[in-house]
Amino acid sequence: MKPNYLIDIAQWRDRPGPRGIPSICSAHPLVIEAAMLRALKEGTHLLIEATCNQVNQDGGYTGMTPANFTGFVGEIAAKTGFPIENVILGGDHLGPNPWKHLPADEAMDKAEAMIRAYAGAGFTKLHLDTSMGCAGEPVALPDATTASRAARLAAAAEDAIRGRDGIAPVYIIGTEVPVPGGALEELDTLEVTAPEAAVETVDIHRQAFRDAGAGEAFSRVVGAVVQPGVEFGNENVIAYDRPKAAQLSASLTKLDGLVFEAHSTDYQTQGALRDLVADGFAILKVGPGLTFALREALYGLDQVAAFLFPDARSKTLAEVAEEVMREEPANWGKYYHGSPEALRLQRHFSYSDRIRYYWPHPKVATAVEELLGLLDGVTISETLISQYLSGSYERVRDGQVAPQAKALAIAAVDAVLEDYFTACKG
Repeated sequence: MKPNYLIDIAQWRDRPGPRGIPSICSAHPLVIEAAMLRALKEGTHLLIEATCNQVNQDGGYTGMTPANFTGFVGEIAAKTGFPIENVILGGDHLGPNPWKHLPADEAMDKAEAMIRAYAGAGFTKLHLDTSMGCAGEPVALPDATTASRAARLAAAAEDAIRGRDGIAPVYIIGTEVPVPGGALEELDTLEVTAPEAAVETVDIHRQAFRDAGAGEAFSRVVGAVVQPGVEFGNENVIAYDRPKAAQLSASLTKLDGLVFEAHSTDYQTQGALRDLVADGFAILKVGPGLTFALREALYGLDQVAAFLFPDARSKTLAEVAEEVMREEPANWGKYYHGSPEALRLQRHFSYSDRIRYYWPHPKVATAVEELLGLLDGVTISETLISQYLSGSYERVRDGQVAPQAKALAIAAVDAVLEDYFTACKG
């Protein structure tokens, strides 16, 4: 099989070129389009990841199987002119999480079917996450159990691609990550992964892979997930504290050929992202921060449309989104807390951005389509952009961004992406 672009990521810091890579964790077509346009401008590969809950053999919450997602990304690449061979598809948190309400044997059978589907669909970066307890088990499992289950999934992925041409997948191990989508409450500090724990995780997985007959697959383990001390809650962000992570960073000298993967890096400054990459956290995961920026732009355009065409719509986009989220609270009800006023604020403006789950909803998608259709062909004045989309004002003035609705939505996402791509240059 062909070598994987990420196979030597641990050596990138010793040569000219990128020192790390952003991991774009989103299934929103405008986010993926913006990422492809940014990667085209930078002349780099693009890593796009889907999660086990988002995309799986049962459809996930996006309704897409891994093969569907591959086709979906391919269509956007064709539209943007991005070389499909420069797209790296990743699977995040691949394990029994979507089925953890089932007994472990059943959940792991489902997880095995999922990773076979991912590998078979051309995903070449696979994060093995089997840390969660299933029905009747503790919430967190012993390291040996986690590693054994991860090795089983790696063996299944290898079996799924045996005899095929293509690119051999690389693997990410380790599961010491924040709650998906951000913390459930405001946090002041986080405990950084202990260096000895990171080394032990790798050692235990190495042996488990051997025991499962997947020793060759372990040679393609390129990263371990750890907690460098970054996180975001509904209303606050914990910034990267470089001295606190110094010992963890130094432990990479004992992990030859590996880098660290940092989750929940959303909302970190460009300087903090650059420090993370320099300290060996070479894979920077970002998701809610991108859709948060997109929501800001769509809500700004919503205000522009309300001003320019006050009688054209029966409801604004924000009003439709509020109505749908109140009618269907499953994607935010367990995560937001407080008074009715606090809940309303969080539904729309939380850093965890759980409104992102509602963009595919038929009513919300129709409202977005109506908004963009209303503004299609409209040249939005610089003064309205200054008022409602101020983040893009200077780039519009400089001629870098067209004063058009879709261009302004893409530009809002690109402003976040630019920080990540710049940080990964070293």
